[in-house]
Amino acid sequence: MKLSNLGAAATLASVAAGHTIFCQLKTSAQTYPVSHAIRTPSYDGPQTDVANSNMACNGPPNPTTPSDKIIEVKAGETVSAIWRHTLQSGANDVMDPGHKGPVMAYLKKVTDATKDNGVGDGWFKIQEEGFSNGKWGTDTVINSGGNQQIKIPDCIEDGQYLLRAEMIALHGARSTNGAQLYMECAQINVTGGKASKKPTTASIPGVYKSNDAGLLIDIYSKPPSSTNPYKIPGPAVFTC
Repeated sequence: MKLSNLGAAATLASVAAGHTIFCQLKTSAQTYPVSHAIRTPSYDGPQTDVANSNMACNGPPNPTTPSDKIIEVKAGETVSAIWRHTLQSGANDVMDPGHKGPVMAYLKKVTDATKDNGVGDGWFKIQEEGFSNGKWGTDTVINSGGNQQIKIPDCIEDGQYLLRAEMIALHGARSTNGAQLYMECAQINVTGGKASKKPTTASIPGVYKSNDAGLLIDIYSKPPSSTNPYKIPGPAVFTC
């Protein structure tokens, strides 16, 4: 094999190693099994076209499997979206640590979480971590064994929701559609909410644009700094 081909193969291997899946949810009650109430894909690849409907809860080229399960979650509690490189991986195999970027979480209130495809309006952001003190949100998740901590607002209405957890890898984001977006949707039923505040919602797709400063960025030649802060894509986090 030619040297150039060896380099290309190594690059492809590195890209594949960077893939990741939100495959389990941990609540105050228990850690649920892999794929329980989550539409997990058979392939761990990213979405790259932010205008595609598969941005909502993933989909082709990563076919997802429906789930008829719903997880009970208490308003105000902190849950953990558990990420793994593959559905068979352990806590030491979350995502290539060279893949840096923000992490986020969204909710969408739905009538039937097992059937709603998530596409369209209704989404609001409840958690985010970008870049701070030399550390990316993805670093936090990887260093915690794949756990993304997400607090469920206590002021929302009770009912069924889609919980969309997301990690974005920016190693290729110097070109349009070069950012790699990873997301899955968990199906939850929220109880104990105060219903005291309604969030402003956004549409997915539509919440991001391909030229957003946080998606079209060269994190190597122009890394974020105090004078050049990183702008996390999407709306502000909803607060009660």
